[in-house]
Amino acid sequence: MALTAEDRVAVTDLVSLHGHLVDAGELDRLDELFTDDVTYDVTDLGGGPLRGLAAIREAALSMGELNPVAHHVTNIVLTELSADRVLARSKGLGVRSDGTVGSVTYEDTVTRTAAGWRITHRVVRARRTPLSAG
Repeated sequence: MALTAEDRVAVTDLVSLHGHLVDAGELDRLDELFTDDVTYDVTDLGGGPLRGLAAIREAALSMGELNPVAHHVTNIVLTELSADRVLARSKGLGVRSDGTVGSVTYEDTVTRTAAGWRITHRVVRARRTPLSAG
C-alpha cells in the first residue's frame, strides 16, 4: 500500500518538529517524536547509540552550551518500507552560538503507532567532506 498524502505530511511534520522542540528546550515532549524504546545513534558525532527518551534528554542536557542554538531540517525524502514503516532521510544544519554551522544527514525509521507516526531509530551522520572529482 502506498503512503497516503496525509501520511507523507504527518511524517514530514514529525521530522521537522524535532528542531523546534529541541531548540525551545521542550525535552519533556520527546515522546511526540520518538517511541519510548527509540535508538538514537550519534556514534558518528563521537557519542554512541542512545537508547530511550531519558538517554536522549540526558545527552542533550549534558552538552549544555555546546548545543546548537538552531537545528534546521531540509531535503526530507520518504521511502515506504511497509504499510506502517517509512525510511525518512533528511539533511540537518546545526547553527552554533559562535556562528559556525555543522551539517548532518538523518536516517530515520518511522513507524505508525497508536499515538501516530514516531521515530523508532535515528542515525545521525556528520557531513565533513565535500564532493570531490574522481
